[in-house]
Amino acid sequence: MGAYSDTICALVTPPGVGGLAVVRLSGPDALVIADRCFRGKQPLQGVPTHTIHYGRFLRGEELVDMVTASVFRAPRSYTGEDTVEFGCHGSMVVADEIVAALIEAGARLAEPGEFTRRAFLNGKLDLTQVEAVADLIYATSVPGARLAARQLVGGLTQRLRHLREQLLQAAALLELELDFAEEDLEFVPREVLLHQLSQGEAMCRRLAESYRAAQVLRSGFFVGLVGYPNAGKSSLFNALLQRQRAIVSPLPGTTRDYLEESLYLDGIPVRLIDTAGVREAADTIELQGIALAQEAIRQCNVLLLINDATCGVEHSQPLLEELQQRFPQMLIACVQNKVDLLPEVPLRSVPLNGAVPTFWVSALRGDGLEELRCWLSAQARQSAETGVDVLINARQAYALMQSAEAIAAARQALLQNLPGEFVAAELRRAVETVSELTGDTWREDVLNAIFERFCIGK
Repeated sequence: MGAYSDTICALVTPPGVGGLAVVRLSGPDALVIADRCFRGKQPLQGVPTHTIHYGRFLRGEELVDMVTASVFRAPRSYTGEDTVEFGCHGSMVVADEIVAALIEAGARLAEPGEFTRRAFLNGKLDLTQVEAVADLIYATSVPGARLAARQLVGGLTQRLRHLREQLLQAAALLELELDFAEEDLEFVPREVLLHQLSQGEAMCRRLAESYRAAQVLRSGFFVGLVGYPNAGKSSLFNALLQRQRAIVSPLPGTTRDYLEESLYLDGIPVRLIDTAGVREAADTIELQGIALAQEAIRQCNVLLLINDATCGVEHSQPLLEELQQRFPQMLIACVQNKVDLLPEVPLRSVPLNGAVPTFWVSALRGDGLEELRCWLSAQARQSAETGVDVLINARQAYALMQSAEAIAAARQALLQNLPGEFVAAELRRAVETVSELTGDTWREDVLNAIFERFCIGK
């Protein structure tokens, strides 16, 4: 893949005040540049790999800080290059001074994601592992972080490499048969090949179909609160968050677009969206706010239709029917709010229209909120159940479906007794998409899109 000729440096810990900060230096001249700034018991160019040294860090003749210097020699480092990591006190002034000194000594500031990009280009990580690094950095849930960690150590890579080798071997044997066509030789038993292709296709589809669940672990389980004005949406929003976030007012139109906040239910991030009340808008600004709220609703996993129970159980029935028509695939539950104002609470087991889950709550007093939370938690857990032990993203899901379709086409060609070159061509197409998944083959624009997620220092 090729090595870089220059040496880069950057702060790799989050900017800000802390107990410690770490500045990484990586490249062919890392040890030489480090020795221009670091004064320990001996020059770092002479020390073994995976050792830590204590000493003074200088900028010119001025002491910047007393630091530790961790030395990792190529190829046994994160980037695969000679690397030195300086641990200093966690002041941004100190960290910036160290970076500036290293640049003056011959390094340059790393670009966003450049350390990990070098790790990929030097064969330390494949593309699925690179994406797992980003998922770990931005993890919002414990289950999501664990799946990303498994992917980082090769959980997805091993399966894809095994599939790629099987497909390559089958394609090569089929192409070899063409050279001996007159002798009618069969180098790969058709029943065995059909079985392998069926398994490969099923694996690709299963992984691709886990993408939606992976999105819940990655971005959160989205719950939209909708209803007529003054149904108590904002009060319920605050009650579920257990803090005052939305303004509560008896005046209609107080929420003019939407609010979005997070809470965690059983370790899964749940994104609550409080939308503007559904009514004839009073002005252009409110119309724009309602349009924004409608767009936010489209990304939701669940809609909670909030009804003012004092107006009658069926008061929101027209809105329910409209939502069911507009979002036929979305799960909708009805929340009968303000039960504290009712003389008698109806049987909670009776749903609104015989099918929609219904909850009787008082956002003001907290009645019924635990039952609603438990139900939302169950829905979030169910949506986050990937069925696989990796975290699939959009790029991977698309490539996996492309692979599955190519394998299915090869299997169909076999069943139809088409010539071996047709089968081999589809297998080669599948190999190409699997190779793009792992990064065995790659395009510069794909790499750039992946590394756009990374910050400087990673």
